Parts: sequence; structure tokens; C-alpha cells
Amino acid sequence: MKKAFINDVAHPITPGETLLSFIRREADASLVPTLCDAPNLDPFGACRVCSVEVALEKDGPVKTMASCHTPVAEGQYIYTSTPSVQKLRKNIIELVLTDHPLDCLTCEVNGNCELQTVAAQVGIREVRYPEGENHLHKTKDLSHPYMTSDLSKCINCYRCVRACDEVQGEFVLSMAGRGFDAHIIKGLDQTFMDSDCVSCGACSQACPTSAISDIFQSKSVQATESTRTVCTYCGVGCNLDIATTNGEILAITAPYDAEVNQGHTCLKGRFAFKFYDHPERLDAPMIKRDGVFEKVSWDEVYDYITDKFKYFKETFGPDSMAGISSSRCTNEENYLMQKFFRAVIQTNNIDGCARVCHSPTALGMQRTFGTGAATNSIDDLKDTNCILVIGANPTDAHPVTGAKLKQFAMKSDNVSIVIDPRRTELARYATHHLALRPGTNVAVLNMMMYYIVHEGLVDMDFVGRRTEGYSDFIDELLSIDIDRLEAVSGVPREEVRAAAIAYATAPNAMSFHGLGVTEHSQGTFTVMQIADLAMLTGNIGRRGVGVNPLRGQNNVQGSADMGVQPHQGAGYLDVTRPEINQRYNEFYGSELPLHIGYKIPEMFQAALDGKLKALWVIGEDVVQTDPNTKKVIRALEATDLVIVQELFMTETAKYADVILPGASFLEKSGTFTNGERRVQAVRQVVDPIPGSKPDGQIIVDIMNRMGYPQPEYTPDGMLDEISQIVPFFAGIRWERLGNNGLQWPVSPDGTDTKILHEQEFKRGLGYFEFHSWEESQEIQEHGKKYPYILTTNRELEHYNCGAMTRRTANEQILKSDYLMIHPKDAEDNRIEDGDFVCLESPRGKVDVKARITDEVKPGVLSTTFHFPDIMVNTITSDVHDSEAMCPEYKVVAVRIRKSKGKFKQLLQDR
Repeated sequence: MKKAFINDVAHPITPGETLLSFIRREADASLVPTLCDAPNLDPFGACRVCSVEVALEKDGPVKTMASCHTPVAEGQYIYTSTPSVQKLRKNIIELVLTDHPLDCLTCEVNGNCELQTVAAQVGIREVRYPEGENHLHKTKDLSHPYMTSDLSKCINCYRCVRACDEVQGEFVLSMAGRGFDAHIIKGLDQTFMDSDCVSCGACSQACPTSAISDIFQSKSVQATESTRTVCTYCGVGCNLDIATTNGEILAITAPYDAEVNQGHTCLKGRFAFKFYDHPERLDAPMIKRDGVFEKVSWDEVYDYITDKFKYFKETFGPDSMAGISSSRCTNEENYLMQKFFRAVIQTNNIDGCARVCHSPTALGMQRTFGTGAATNSIDDLKDTNCILVIGANPTDAHPVTGAKLKQFAMKSDNVSIVIDPRRTELARYATHHLALRPGTNVAVLNMMMYYIVHEGLVDMDFVGRRTEGYSDFIDELLSIDIDRLEAVSGVPREEVRAAAIAYATAPNAMSFHGLGVTEHSQGTFTVMQIADLAMLTGNIGRRGVGVNPLRGQNNVQGSADMGVQPHQGAGYLDVTRPEINQRYNEFYGSELPLHIGYKIPEMFQAALDGKLKALWVIGEDVVQTDPNTKKVIRALEATDLVIVQELFMTETAKYADVILPGASFLEKSGTFTNGERRVQAVRQVVDPIPGSKPDGQIIVDIMNRMGYPQPEYTPDGMLDEISQIVPFFAGIRWERLGNNGLQWPVSPDGTDTKILHEQEFKRGLGYFEFHSWEESQEIQEHGKKYPYILTTNRELEHYNCGAMTRRTANEQILKSDYLMIHPKDAEDNRIEDGDFVCLESPRGKVDVKARITDEVKPGVLSTTFHFPDIMVNTITSDVHDSEAMCPEYKVVAVRIRKSKGKFKQLLQDR
């Protein structure tokens, strides 16, 4: 074993590590002070405070070196605290302090300032140098809703610049000037608000002083408690450290030891938490009487609900009631919701947004692999050579993963392929961008696979050993009409061929897909094609490869795992199979139905047909987010009892008969499962606001009122129950989750699984099945009269219907929805940037402000859906994926004109 010496004591070294990491691991972590070093940044060597003396032999001549970026070598003698080293460090800090305001007692980071700590560590008691020129005159930048700066306190350590570069990949911060005039600038020497800052806060967390900070003063030490939990927004599953005092949340930071996010978050995770105590939070149960909501007690509302439920069940049967659960709720709460409807009501009428938007992923991957979840982890980006991103804009919708994909794409040796109608941020850095027409994913992927086969790039060894159906698949694939597919997709065949060859020839290739794949009439078939691509090229079953869906909400994966779908119970077990039914019956102590229940669109139709009498909706704003808004509203109005369990008075809650005030993720404990199958602990940070209850406890209370004995809601108790019925949760226990969770399947001894399908697929052999491209029914029926294609997208600043983010300062950064329109289309319709555009489809019309851009191609429009005053889903269609009934949000036939209605004035007055 190779060794080096720290203060004459031998220690083993690890190849490639620096002197500093070696010293910190083998000796004392505080032995060598630093200022420019940070856990999530590359070694830099700007401050030299970490200097040590190094000799090549005992008592030999020494050389002073910066330990943070100098590699350790065998036989080195490293001296950390010699008089000369201590004198050097002290002199460096003295020089820094000559140009630093010594207002420590009133500084927000007093007691938590790295400069203050290092100054004490090196023994500063006075500064020997006389007063000279300085930068203390610099003014604060308070222009931004979150970010602040006081660059009079900057020590030019470059940590903020490097965080903006290495962590976020945004390059907003840089160093201008030279020598004494060197200083940090934002953008083109702008304010935070005017720059391209994405408000991730990485620079604030990296800054060793308070030169860059945030309005929450997140580096202050005034907090008395810190709680580790998981973000409530997208499916990345970022870990958060939440600082509190006296039950009040002060600030959020990102832990460096989090495997998911390594000290990074987006602006939603770090800053958009003030919705939790917003004045508009629902704070009491309510019953609508004579069209007016009246606040009532919990006992009264429970009696009201259970009386109604019992009446409907006895009079109209169990299938007259249905539930919609929430991907914002914990695994345990979703499990309880589906258990309530199956075991207590005795119906399979349970659904949620996990199936609505991601069912094509689950179904497509289950058909091909046997399991409908991500095969690998985001960490595998370290071992891949090529990424394929299709139907996803991760820098906006999954920002921390998006930043990692962007960092990958910016490196010249890597290959990145983006298949998307829009020129997304990732597409700007991509090696290949296939800008297809919305609705032609199947066409382009068939072309890619055709070229892989045609060029002889199929991994026949993998195909022969681990798949079936290949022969029939190839026969149909090779008969496709390339000319036709090139024409309908709008992508030149040579571009498709080049991307196909790049993917197939990469030693390791990973794919990532999002709602731009699933929310199509051929969504399931597209997912199967993505899986086919991986099998054709052998990119499955090891690090750096695989098929990885990007989940849109924090617990989409978990709610599906827990059985929130009408055809599969907890653990994806088929509710129609008698042996499964018997297993559920015995476990739940109830008689469960054998037939498949209603999916959400079927619930609405049943309500319109008079068959659905009661609907319980938890945490889903179906009026704003489901397609064909007018139909949804009619369905709710036709339902005798609509119960909405929410944080705020959403558009859906307005149509409720009963409202139950639930709890946010900050007010309860449980688990979320991120897009990597990682089950992580959500830990309660503060008490629920007065009058509200954790959602799981509400469900338990109603179960007991209905006569079904269900123990009180606790995360450990619920996981014990779930582990007995969900096979891949067998070894998951609350106490085993720790800080970084476990990736399912988890064996009974607690061993988790990083990579799926290493030796064989869940279904045995991977399955090839060819599907040809078909035009969307929407375009076939309405394309001539409505010649433009509208698709939808998310923005970084907001989340889904915006119920939470619109009640934070994020609303100051993005204040309204907008329509992306190509300059040619704008000119043809006499539309100028900022004009309101009337979007009209066969279902209705809405007015949206125009943003003229070449990020979309002529004939293609794209809009966001975060604000209820627009209600974009008024114009979306009832067309669904042919296999899984996922709505086709991404293809809407529309026509456009400059708005002339009164709605335009309402928006202008906003």
C-alpha cells in the first residue's frame, strides 16, 4: 500500500486525491484552513490559505504548495502547521482584511462566516497594514426577489463564479478587471434581476462571506434547529436542510452529502417555500350550503362525508364513488387513499396524475422490460458517453438533473441528442437536435432504428441472448417509408441518420424522456421504441446506460408504486387476476372487486352519464390541469358529492361540495420516491397550520368512521404495512432510509438496487414489438380548419398549476403565461411581441401574450399553463394515448389571430 506522511506520521493514500483531501481524511478535517475550497467545486487554488510544506524525504528541503489542488504522491512528507506556514496564512488573511468591512457584529453571517473562522484559526488579533485603497464603497444589489449582493464583502475567492459555472452551468457570474480592480460582475455588469440569473442560489451557498446572499439570510446562525427533508416540487427528489426557530421556517439550504443533488437546488426548492404559511391557506373544513362554503368542525365534516359515502354505496353500489389521489402526497398517503377505495368502498375507481401523465411510460416499459421505472441513476452520467433526451426540457422542468445534463452536453468529448419540437436550452448545446413536428415521435424513432439496423450497428449478441420478437420487428421496421416519415416529421433523414449512428456507436448511451413523449396519442408506443433503441444497441443493464423517465412531480413514481391506478393495486399487481385478488382480500380483510375501475376521463364521463355520485380529489387541480376544462367542470357539477382536499382554494375546490384542509410537505412525515426509484424520508419540519391535518391522518380518520380499523398515521407504521404487500418494498423500513434513502427493489435485508435488468429483464426476455406512425386524431379531424399545432411546456419558475409557486416571490419573476410563436407566423398574423393572441381550437378559445421567438418552427406554437386566468386547457382535446388513456396535451389543432376581446384588457390591467 502506498503511503505519505502527515507531520511525520504515515498514512495510506488514494491515487488521484489532493493533499487537502488526504489530510482531511487521515488527520484532522480542520487542520488546514481554506477559503476558496468548497465540497461541490473543483480545486482552484485562489486564496493559498490552504498552503502546506512538502518534502520528498524526512527532514529534506520543503516547498510551499497549495494543498487544495496539489496531488498527493507516495513518500511525500507533508507539514501542515510549521511556523513559516502559519505566518504565511496569517499574512494572507491580514491582506484580505485590509479590504473588508469589519462589521462582524451586525453582519448576517456573524458566527457562520468562513473568513471570520479562518481569521480566528490563524490567530488574527490586529491588521498590521496601514489603511489604503479599498472597495468598501460598493453598494448592495437588492433588485431581485431572492438574490442579494454586497460586494464590499467580496474576497475574490471565485467560489460564486465557479458555482455558477460548475454546478448550474449558467455562466452569469464572472470576474472583470485585473489586479486591484478585479471584481465580480453579473451578466454584462448588470443587477441580479436584469441578468440571466436563474435564482438557483448556488452562488449564495458557495460564498464564504455575505458578499452574495439571499433575502432569507440562509447562512445566518439564528436558526435553532435544522431538519433534513425532500423537496415537494419535481421528481428529482432534492434533499433540503430547513432551518427553523420557534416553529417558523427561516431558510433552506442544500446538503452537500445528498446523493441526489450534492448541495444544489433550483429556485423552487431553495426559495419557494413561503406558500406554507400564506394567508390564503385553507384553515378549516367547509361544507357548501346554498352555494356558500361554511366552516365546520372536523367531527361534523367527517359525519357528513361518511353518511354520504354509506348512502351512495348502499343505494348505487361501490362503483358510484371514485377517488383521485395526489403525487404531491407521500407514498403512505397514496397507499392509504387507494386502500380506502379498494378495501372500504370496495371499488377500483382510484386514479391520479401519475397514471394520467406517465402511464405510457409504465405500460410501455412494462411491456418491453417487465418494469415501468427508471433503469439507472442520474449519477450514471459520470460513466456515459452519449445522452438522448426526447420530449423533455429538463433545465426548466427538472432543474438539478437538467443542470447535470447541460454540463454533460457542454463538454466537447460527449455526444448529446435532443429530440424536441422546441429549441430548448439543452438543444442549444446538443450535438444533434432533431426538431420534429409535434406528434411524430414514432416516425423519427422508427427512422433512427432503421438506420441503426441498416448501418449494421445492432448488438446482435445482446439481442440474441436477452430479447425476443426481433425477427418480426426487423421485418416491419425495414419496410417503413423513409420518404414519408421524413416529410411528416420535418426532420431531414441525414440528421436522423447521424443521430442514430452517434447513439449506436457510443460505448455507453443513456436516454431520458419526459411528458413530450407520454402526452401523445402514441405515447406508449414511443416509450416502447425508446426501450427498443436501448435493446438494439445493448444499452441496458450496466452503469452509464438505460432508459430513464424524468418524473414531473415529486412523487409521481411513488403514487404509481402504491397502486393509484384503476388496473393495478399496490406493487403493480393486476387487480383482475384471481390469485392477486385473493392476496389483497386476505391482507386487507375485505372483498375487493376483480374488474378494472374508472380512469379519470372515465370518471368524468360517468359523472355526465349520471353513474358517478361521489368524487374525492386530493391535491389535484383537475379543472386547471386536465384537458377540455369545460367538460371537466360539467362533470364536477353533475356529481352529487365532490370532496376536495387541498392547501388553497384552487379552481377545482371552487366546484367542491366539501373542502378538507390538508398539510404541505413541510408539515408531515412520510416518504417520496424520486425518478430513480429512490425512496427518501420526508421529515416534518413544522406543525400543520391550525385547523388543517396531515392528509394521511384525514384518510385514516374517515376509514375508521366508515367502520374499517386503520391504525393512526405514522410513517414507520405505514412502511411496515406497505412492505408486506409491495414486493419491491420488502426491505424498506423508516429507520433504514437515513439521509439518502434506498432505491427499490429493496431485499428483506435492506440491500437496494442501483441498476435494473443487469442479468435478465423482469419479464425474462426483453420484447421487441413494431409500431408504425399514425397521425393524431386531433390533426386528422381538425388540422385543415385549425392549421397550427399548439404544444405545452413548463417554465422554471412555476410548478404545474402554480397553486404553490404563485404564492411565493416566484410570481415576481414570471408573472403570466405566454405563447411562443415563430417570427413568420407572427408576421403572417400581424402579431407583435407582447400582443395578446387569441388561440382558438374546436373546444374554445383563450387569450395569451405573444413571445416571438425562433425557438419554435413555423406552424408550431407552445404555451405554458401555470396561471388560472388563462386556463389553457379550455382548448385542449379529449384525444388520449391509444393504450394508456394519457391525454394528448402536446398536439392541439388551433388557429390564431390578434386578440380583440375584453379578456385582453383584463390581462393588461393585471
